[in-house]
Amino acid sequence: MKARVLFLCTGNSARSQMAEAFLRHYGGDHFEVFSGGLEPQGLHPLTVKVMEEAGFDMSTHTSKPLSKFLGQHFGYLITVCDRAEKNCPIFPGVSMRLYWPFDDPAAVQGTEAEQLEKFRQVRDQIAAKVIDWLTEQGY
Repeated sequence: MKARVLFLCTGNSARSQMAEAFLRHYGGDHFEVFSGGLEPQGLHPLTVKVMEEAGFDMSTHTSKPLSKFLGQHFGYLITVCDRAEKNCPIFPGVSMRLYWPFDDPAAVQGTEAEQLEKFRQVRDQIAAKVIDWLTEQGY
């Protein structure tokens, strides 16, 4: 049976979307993976761009509210930002809750090059965390 994983952040526009894509890719058939947000804001264009640079097609990804997942069972709920960790209600049906804090790349002010650099940095941190976690889990 596949373990169900829900990644959660505030806007479901960058970090949780990246984590979802990486776990789907690296976790293979072992996981059923979803992402959602406390206040969904739509997929950030720079998320799409930096994930495409890494070989990931984000065209089927959409921003989803946490409420879409209420009443479902998940083996893991993984929050990827401070705000989601602090504001996520008790979520019944979750076997294990984890907190993986990453900077919000969308909060970076500056030139597009500076913003892209932050998105790439966070993308690479998330990929490394997913791979490390899979190794710890024995996959």
